Amino acid sequence: MNFEALVEKVKHIPYGRNSNRYDFSLVLSENKGTCSSKHAFLKDYADKNDIGNVKLYIGIFKMSEVNTPILGDLFSKNDIDYIPEAHCYLKINDIPLDVTTSESFYDKIKKEILEEIEIIPEQVSDFKVDYHKAFLKKWIEETNQNYTFGEIWDIREQCIQKLSE
Repeated sequence: MNFEALVEKVKHIPYGRNSNRYDFSLVLSENKGTCSSKHAFLKDYADKNDIGNVKLYIGIFKMSEVNTPILGDLFSKNDIDYIPEAHCYLKINDIPLDVTTSESFYDKIKKEILEEIEIIPEQVSDFKVDYHKAFLKKWIEETNQNYTFGEIWDIREQCIQKLSE
């Protein structure tokens, strides 16, 4: 299968967490994946097949009712405008490619990205979580949030659960 066909296939695989976040190949065998597993899988494939100019990124964006309407009730219930969320995507020849779902989520969040860094596939598990948590802790402090880190992380997990339904 060529890279373009694989990208198209992954784009149509349902959103959902895999049984082992360290094994990107599960995207195909379990027929589901997150932004992390899907994009790490494709970047790993590109690297192993000498497909150049494919880079993997983590972007921290303002997850809100505006860019993720399905979460509106959770934001309202908790009186929060947004939560900084970590999202993975690729850039091919510096052009963003988001295959999290069949429609590019990147297009909905590009103006809301607060920070982005390039990573390698193995960093989508522990490193991504640690990076995201450190960003959230700094954001809570700098913006004087009325919630603790644990409370924000719990609300965020509720958001992810709702997106997986």
